[in-house]
Amino acid sequence: MMMDRIADMLTRIRNAQQAGLEKVEMPGSNTLVSIAQILKAEGYIQGGKPYNYKGHRYLRLTLRYDDEGQPVIREIKRVSKSGRRVYAPATELPRVRNGYGIAVISTSQGLMTDKDARAKNIGGEVLCTVF
Repeated sequence: MMMDRIADMLTRIRNAQQAGLEKVEMPGSNTLVSIAQILKAEGYIQGGKPYNYKGHRYLRLTLRYDDEGQPVIREIKRVSKSGRRVYAPATELPRVRNGYGIAVISTSQGLMTDKDARAKNIGGEVLCTVF
């Protein structure tokens, strides 16, 4: 039984990039689709498409690589875990690599990047960081 879907998603992305795969599939959920949309909007992946197969929901991500074949995502880490939740007010949201990366924040208005949350002056749970 999978306990942490977000950590599983991040691990699948890391493993697929190390193997040089173009696409990666995983069990889907609304949260994972929202994270995929954020990663696509920020240019870390080419796309994410949810689909149903035999009554189960899945998510297929198309990964991005640069001209030299290196993955665009250099580092992707889970911050808030089931054993240790990490919450931050808008004034203390983390800056990833001096603003070159993003942090995905779960707020009362949905998932968004740390930059969007700071602009809206909303804090929340820090789910993961991407650089």
